[in-house]
Amino acid sequence: MIVALDVGSLQEARRFVRLLKSEVHLYKVGSVLFTAAGPEVVRMIHDEGGRVFLDLKYHDIPNTVAKACEAAAGLGVFMLDLHARGGREMLRAAAEAVKVADSPPLLIGVTVLTSDPSGPDVSREVVQWASLCYESGLDGIVCSPQEIESVRSRCGRKFVIVAPGIRPKIEGASYKDDQVRIATPSEAVRRGADYLVVGRPILAASDPLKVVKAILGEI
Repeated sequence: MIVALDVGSLQEARRFVRLLKSEVHLYKVGSVLFTAAGPEVVRMIHDEGGRVFLDLKYHDIPNTVAKACEAAAGLGVFMLDLHARGGREMLRAAAEAVKVADSPPLLIGVTVLTSDPSGPDVSREVVQWASLCYESGLDGIVCSPQEIESVRSRCGRKFVIVAPGIRPKIEGASYKDDQVRIATPSEAVRRGADYLVVGRPILAASDPLKVVKAILGEI
């Protein structure tokens, strides 16, 4: 499980990491937190014994994205992402850039956001983006739990699948939601997800550690 630290300050991020680190070792740092705290938040998580999925969804010309991925790898993150919509040349440039790092991170492509409604057209689109990422040398993709089995069929078992939109049915996990293609932790695991990203159900809970333990128990 990856806990999404979708908070607005280094101090708040540190509070959650220290609260949860007995059970959780992987944390997602997205655009809000990285904009507020910068690389210092990555160093903080490392200092606390955790590992970082840097979720900045790079999407630019190939040279710029390659240099950004190289810089991210230099921070020691274990995983980072970029938009599949950037195209084949951008994806390939990024894949080549991270290969030369001392400890290459997993490089994954973002397909269709989980805030988009589900349907056969969305599923086909996700598989198409997944195929492009696979052919371009990426390690995996981000997709909703609904598309995992189709992606597995196309890209194989070794292709890493990161599933956001995880919504446990746990008392105390109350939050406002804008994600529509969702699943429970056990459903996502059964479908074949490698990593589950959980944010608001934990961060908004009255007892975040209790929710974490319940999710891990369900997994």
